[in-house]
Amino acid sequence: MRRLADIAAPLALLLALCGLWEAACRGLDVAPYFLPPPSAVLAAVVDRAPVLLLSAWNTLKMALLGLFFASAVAMVIALVASLHHLLEKAVRPIAVAVQVTPVVALAPLVSIWAGLDHPERAVIGLSAVVAFFPILSGALAGLKATDRDLERLFRLYAASPLQTLFRLRLPSAAPHIVEGHRVGAGLAVIGAVVAELAAGSGATQGLAWRILEASNRLRTAEMLAGVVVLMALGLVVHGAMGLVESRVLRRWRGAR
Repeated sequence: MRRLADIAAPLALLLALCGLWEAACRGLDVAPYFLPPPSAVLAAVVDRAPVLLLSAWNTLKMALLGLFFASAVAMVIALVASLHHLLEKAVRPIAVAVQVTPVVALAPLVSIWAGLDHPERAVIGLSAVVAFFPILSGALAGLKATDRDLERLFRLYAASPLQTLFRLRLPSAAPHIVEGHRVGAGLAVIGAVVAELAAGSGATQGLAWRILEASNRLRTAEMLAGVVVLMALGLVVHGAMGLVESRVLRRWRGAR
């Protein structure tokens, strides 16, 4: 019953806001090119569904590839840095500097470095860049949060640093690592969209290109349809990572 209420509450609010939006557009006679009513946006979603779904898949595919590369690099650095405190001190400021740099400032540079003839590389690269820091930060925080008594027990039994890392610290860090990946997955989608906008070409055939294409033709309803699908894509990614997180945490608590 509680789960049903959790779903019904935001849905009811969304329907109420859409109702007010529809009433305002019709009552104030707002021009459709300026702000189309929700009914027009829904019609555009239905009419362009095949194209939008294909573009959503292209964006998701590149975002997931970026997340994969970010995860691989961040986890390797976190594991090595956990064994060498000085390396962590050296890596963290650089990672923070990249993270606090606005993604829109990096997008043109990444597009040039990836090659103007290969915009998909820029999308994947920028997705990896923005997803990197949350994964690295989560892994480092988890690896440093190991129970001190258990670490002393491992030392008592003369466990090597690698045995302590893979048999104690890494399993204990699982909740932090999964949380970092959940945040990184959402940022990877944002990075993919920003890179597509910066590329400014239809080679990637992603959702950002569909929004740009509709903007150039002043089809506001189609633009909002692309935004709606993009929001749905973000919710799907967030929900999928939340499901993974809950299952990992369930197994982790059961193993303790």
